[in-house]
Amino acid sequence: MAAALDGSITSHQATRLSILLTIRDHAHHHSLMVKLVQRARDAGLAGGTVFEAQEGYGTSGRLHRRHLFSEDAPVVIVIVDHPDRIGSFLDSVEDLLEGVVFMVDDVEVIEV
Repeated sequence: MAAALDGSITSHQATRLSILLTIRDHAHHHSLMVKLVQRARDAGLAGGTVFEAQEGYGTSGRLHRRHLFSEDAPVVIVIVDHPDRIGSFLDSVEDLLEGVVFMVDDVEVIEV
């Protein structure tokens, strides 16, 4: 896609980091989800969003569900920024990501 399509729409290449967790995951006695979002914001990354799912499972095959009396809901943290900034962020949170599944992929960001 062109950098400027019709004068009002622009696009640029970026990297998307998706981190798969559950709400109950913790690191150093704090919510891992909250810690990662705080560190991303402190690092000045372009943006991040947390999505909570109804149900999911990972390589263990264990089903994680959102329940009224449970804190086992699956969540995904999505952060998008330039590739070098995502790489630096991953290096800075390496201590938090042990045993955590995450994905990194190239994306095109379109702004209107």
